[in-house]
Amino acid sequence: MSDDISLDKKPKKNWFKEGKSIFLIITAVLAFRSMLFEPFKIPTGSMIPTLSIGDFILVNKFSYGFKVPFSDWFSDPIYITNPTAPQRGDVIVFKYPNDESLNYIKRVVGVPGDTLMMVDKVLYINNKKVEVSKVDGKPYLDSMVDMYKNRKFDFLKTQTGEASHITQHEVGNDYAANFGPITVPENKFFVMGDNRDNSADSRFWGFVPFNNVKGKAILVWFSLNVPLPSSPPGDNWKLRLWKIGTLID
Repeated sequence: MSDDISLDKKPKKNWFKEGKSIFLIITAVLAFRSMLFEPFKIPTGSMIPTLSIGDFILVNKFSYGFKVPFSDWFSDPIYITNPTAPQRGDVIVFKYPNDESLNYIKRVVGVPGDTLMMVDKVLYINNKKVEVSKVDGKPYLDSMVDMYKNRKFDFLKTQTGEASHITQHEVGNDYAANFGPITVPENKFFVMGDNRDNSADSRFWGFVPFNNVKGKAILVWFSLNVPLPSSPPGDNWKLRLWKIGTLID
């Protein structure tokens, strides 16, 4: 009689069942991102000082209404609830109208029906001057990558709609000191970067259709700039622990 102990054969894996589970998990994650919240990374300085290069942000995808999952991946979004429009002052992520494969982030300064113009860098909305006041820029300069620190900026506390935020204007840069008047069409929005003299925005490429809006930026959850080989000189490493968890105004 043999003393060998025969090992039981391992049960065959049910690859179909495991594959189904993985598929459901991936689908749930993608649906979460499509309907609720989605992370983005800030690649440029157009929203400085509100958002820095290397900020990782969270975008609320249902700020303006719940969408059918994935409906905005291939066409205009389909809303489950009645959609609501972005308001002046909201910081929004949207599909760039001239190339919808790209995501942009800017601040809404004009809503449908608004008439906008800028005179010597002073913004007017419906013939009313947007009030600003100078503030100390040192805290904002400290958080910037070096490529911006050799320039001179004015930092202005600005009230756009319900949002109180800081804009910066580069002294001697007349990149877009004047425009308009221009009236915002129905279902479209006029957006600008808070880094007013270093932002390609509605002043140059036009309005953002409502269907291009992906959601409202609400939170910075991490902030680390990592220079790339293609980065311009002065784009240095920058870890900003103090920005973690800060709300976006």
